Amino acid sequence: MHAMNIDLHIHSCYSDGAFTPSEIVALAVKQDVRVIAIADHDSVAGVDEAVVAGQSSSIEVIPAVELSVQFGEWQDVHLLGYGIDYRDAAFLSNLEGFRRRRGGRNDEILGRVNNCLRDEGRDPLIRQNVLAFARDAIGRPHIARALLEQGYVETMEDAFRRYLVPCNVPKSYWPMDEAIAEIHRIGGVAVLAHPTSIAKDPGTLAPVIVALQASGLDGLEVYNNMGWPLEIEFLRRTALERGLLATAGSDFHGIEEGLEIGKGREGIRFDSSLLAPLFERIRHIRT
Repeated sequence: MHAMNIDLHIHSCYSDGAFTPSEIVALAVKQDVRVIAIADHDSVAGVDEAVVAGQSSSIEVIPAVELSVQFGEWQDVHLLGYGIDYRDAAFLSNLEGFRRRRGGRNDEILGRVNNCLRDEGRDPLIRQNVLAFARDAIGRPHIARALLEQGYVETMEDAFRRYLVPCNVPKSYWPMDEAIAEIHRIGGVAVLAHPTSIAKDPGTLAPVIVALQASGLDGLEVYNNMGWPLEIEFLRRTALERGLLATAGSDFHGIEEGLEIGKGREGIRFDSSLLAPLFERIRHIRT
C-alpha cells in the first residue's frame, strides 16, 4: 500500500460532532486524507452517508463506532470498533436503547443549562434551535453551538467551562467484556481509544491494558491528540511488545481549536502503514 494520510477517529453530527458525514469527507479531501473512519458515539447512523460521499471523492470510509464503556472503577472508557457490520439488527437494537437513554440525558442537560440561564436573567435555549445543529440526537456540542449562536459565550470551550461541565449528567455504559464481544460478533476489531484518558501514569495504565487484552482487546489508539510524545512512545512500545494493533485518529469533532482531520499532537500525520495489520485482523475475525 502506497503511503497516504489517514484518520480513523472522526465524529459527525450524528453524535457530538459539528459536521455532516459528507462535510467531513470534503474536509478530508482538503486535508489530503485518503482513508477515514466515522466513529460516532454509540451510533452508526452516519456511516452510509460517509461511504456514499467517499465513493464520489476517492475517500475510503471504514465502518466504525465508538462505544461508551465501563471497566472496573473506570467509567466512560471509549472503545472503538472497526470493520463492523453496521447493519446488524441486534447491534442496531442495542444502539437504539443507548440512543433513547442518551436523548433523555441530553434533554436533562439542556434543562439544567436553561435553569442556569434563567438564574442569570437570560432567555432559555429552545430545543428546536439546538436540534438545528444536530442530526440524530442532541449532544453537548450542539448545546454549546446554540449558546454560541445566542451570544451567551465567546467560544465553544467557554460554553463547556461555564455551562456544560457544571450541568453534566452521567452516561449509561456498556460493560467492557460485553462491548468487546459485541464488536467481535459483528466482524470488527476492538481498539482502546486515547488510552491515556484512563491514566497517564504508565504504572497504572499498563496493567489495565494487560487486563483488557485478556478480555479480547485487539489494539490501542497509539497516535492521538490526548497523548504527549513520551506517552505515545509508551503506547507504541506496549502495542509492539504485546502484539496489539496500533491505530491513529484525531478525535475530530469540529469544535476543538487548532485540531484538524488527519493530524495528531504537534501536527503529526497519521500514516497508512497502520492499515495493513488492521485489515488483516478484521479478515481474521470475520473468518
